[in-house]
Amino acid sequence: MLSAITSLQLINRNIAQSKATVAADPTVARETAYYQANISAIKTSADFVDDYRVFSYAMNAYGLGDMIYAKAFMRHVLDGGVAHANSMANQLSDPRFKAFAAAFDFGDKGAAATAGAAAAQAVTDRYIEQTLEDNTGQQNQGAQLALYFQRQAPHIKSGMDILADKALSQFVQTAFNIPVSASASIDSQAAYIESKVHIADLQDPAKVAALVSRFAVMWDLQNNIAVAANPSLSLLSASSPASSGFSTDLLNQIQLLHSHI
Repeated sequence: MLSAITSLQLINRNIAQSKATVAADPTVARETAYYQANISAIKTSADFVDDYRVFSYAMNAYGLGDMIYAKAFMRHVLDGGVAHANSMANQLSDPRFKAFAAAFDFGDKGAAATAGAAAAQAVTDRYIEQTLEDNTGQQNQGAQLALYFQRQAPHIKSGMDILADKALSQFVQTAFNIPVSASASIDSQAAYIESKVHIADLQDPAKVAALVSRFAVMWDLQNNIAVAANPSLSLLSASSPASSGFSTDLLNQIQLLHSHI
């Protein structure tokens, strides 16, 4: 199995080509063509959920593939829209539902909900990204989590946003070796996360990349990925910090974290 670090390097080396390869897959291309040809003809949430191929494509694009069966529930989410604070999409803690309702806003836009770019090309782009992440996860779940965090990072506004998303929570818990605590209050957990992850830094691609690298190292350590299969992990056993290219402080931090695993 490829390490998380190696998988990420292979994908991020040319992310555009990685996405193009996914888009060119015959199954993906066929479903994308069907979706793009039919989405604009859908005018109600009922029509939406009744077209299985269009609905499942859209749901998978937002990481909601396991909820495709819940048609009545999803109609309530869609028909409630996102404009009102008490709508179902805004009340649910999982941010995927709000993002989905914003893209297909039948509640606030009616028949025009499928006319804009958010319901056409933007969904196709998300489907390609989601499929790339899912395919990556078949080889290494850590790399999948890292790609997801990489995509979501600019949209994170608080520690609470991280807590509300299981994948983001797992990413941060792994990156900083944070134990799962059932006793601490939600507010306390969110504050602690914000003490570790500077939310403003998530707007900086270089800082996001550094955090993703930290996560990948920790994931491989925690999952006992062999050092020989992951050159980055061999740095942890280097006799001289200077020879590794990492600062003594960074190596000490990683080694300290490793000692608590």
